[in-house]
Amino acid sequence: MVLETGRSPEGADDPHLRRSLGADRVVDYTREDFTKNGQTYDVIFDAVGKHSFARCRGSLKWGGSYLATDGFRNLIMALWTSRIGDKRVLFSLPPRYTKNDVLFLKELIEAGRYRAVIDRCYALEDVIDATRYVETEQKTGNVVLTIGGGPGLKRDRQDHLHR
Repeated sequence: MVLETGRSPEGADDPHLRRSLGADRVVDYTREDFTKNGQTYDVIFDAVGKHSFARCRGSLKWGGSYLATDGFRNLIMALWTSRIGDKRVLFSLPPRYTKNDVLFLKELIEAGRYRAVIDRCYALEDVIDATRYVETEQKTGNVVLTIGGGPGLKRDRQDHLHR
């Protein structure tokens, strides 16, 4: 089962979008704490650094893994859990992508099995506005900076672009 957590503004289609990307269950973390629902998971991937390993540990199955993306916040736990315990914190510094990783991603894209979600596009000269928007933590998907306007991409687009 794939559980996805995120913030769902009133009236947004986020749960529908997230299910279309493969989530079996969608949880609005502003209304429900998945770490307190009694369910356990093989893997917890914290894509934006919102949940620490300490908070998620009880939601991992025996032998489960927590994939951290928050830099050094969980570094000590990664070192500790690699030697002690039945649950692991995993991340690599710096992130490394092999040729096989890139080829796998290419295959997924060509087969139509990978779908990037673009929330908004900004011209490069509007990078400050783009950064401010990202910092609101309201984005759904990626925020793209374009150089030279890019064909078919509009600044500060309100609807979701799927590429």
